[in-house]
Amino acid sequence: MSHTPPSASARSSRRATTAAFVGTAIEWYDFYIFGTAAALVFGKVFYPDIAPGAGVLASFATMWVGFLARPLGGIVFGHMGDRVGRKNTLVITLVMMGVATFCIGLLPTYGQIGFAAPALLVLLRAVQGLAVGGEWGGAVLMATENASEKKKGSAGMWVQQGSPAGSILATLMFLLVGTLPDQAFLTWGWRVPFLLSALLVVVGLVIRLKVEESADFERAKERDDVVKMPLMEVLRTAPGVVALGMGASIMGIAAAYFNNTFVLSWTTTELGVGRQTMLNILLVIAVLQFLLQPLAARLSQRFGAVRVMAGGLTLSVLIVVPMFLLISTANPLLITVGLILPTLGTVLYYAMLSSFLASVFPANVRYTGVSLAYQLCSSLIGGATPLIAQTVLINTGVAGIGIFYGVMLVVTLACVLGLARLAAKRAAVSGSAGSGTRVPETV
Repeated sequence: MSHTPPSASARSSRRATTAAFVGTAIEWYDFYIFGTAAALVFGKVFYPDIAPGAGVLASFATMWVGFLARPLGGIVFGHMGDRVGRKNTLVITLVMMGVATFCIGLLPTYGQIGFAAPALLVLLRAVQGLAVGGEWGGAVLMATENASEKKKGSAGMWVQQGSPAGSILATLMFLLVGTLPDQAFLTWGWRVPFLLSALLVVVGLVIRLKVEESADFERAKERDDVVKMPLMEVLRTAPGVVALGMGASIMGIAAAYFNNTFVLSWTTTELGVGRQTMLNILLVIAVLQFLLQPLAARLSQRFGAVRVMAGGLTLSVLIVVPMFLLISTANPLLITVGLILPTLGTVLYYAMLSSFLASVFPANVRYTGVSLAYQLCSSLIGGATPLIAQTVLINTGVAGIGIFYGVMLVVTLACVLGLARLAAKRAAVSGSAGSGTRVPETV
């Protein structure tokens, strides 16, 4: 029997990568518009009876609920993806995210139905978290498992392109509705980006339904290597890989929500920068990330993914102090420069994160392993970033935020290096051919 299924062809590989990119961009759009609305709207609409600062904290806490649900989504859909296949699982996650996002756009306010309004918001945010918890890992595998060995890094990079693409879409939508008078914006304008999600989901489904199943999963089925309980198998055989994978994912998750939620809130409240001005700055950052990530993929082909990731994180550590000095000036131009500086480094790391994580888990538990590591990180650290940063700002000022940001960078760097070495050691012992594990390039 041939071990080269049709999905391994160049055409099928491109189709899988396109579907992964489009679907992931839509899911991140849905997730990011919530973060933007949390910074600009939800405190006033769903928590109007508490002090403005506490309202922001309550809004960020609501956003965190989605992150708390993500590991459960990773476990549930990772199980499905490793047992029944990647494709159908990704269709389910896309529909779930679209329905939840659309319903948020229809929610009554606190003034209309009281405490039921924030309660329903929390519930729908949890559904969003379940959906994205299963989406990211599956999209990574759909793209990388259908790509040739040489193209896996590039395919993974295009999944990562979904994040800045979703951010660009989300920011453009809020720039558009943000031109409305404040009363109209708070009454109905903020709802438009959520309602338009329904149209994007339809587009994503049309593309995703045409994709063939992952080549690696089909080979695992042929070998009768499908695991009955992927979660238990991952925890039994690779707990260290999961733990280091969590740490290696920190800045991949935290950076976006630090900028798009915490910095947006901080600059438009305490620093007095205009809402539209900050949205324009964040749009510039997202476009820059989208343009630079393909360069990171090319550099990784030449120097190795781990070297590129480590170099980018090291660069970001070195410019933490200038970053916060520039942002705290409240000058729009200097804020832009302050946010561009760390982006130059984190882009090199983030572009290769998905293919790097996929390379360290065996194919028969890869969906569960990748999802568990990434989504546990999102729940424990990434999603709490705006909440922690706001608390640190209130209690210690800008210096404390800089230390917090720098610590996240250093821990991420240490875990990337540690995971690369651990994965190489495990592959040498077990044999990558038998396990389906690919050895990541070491530094």
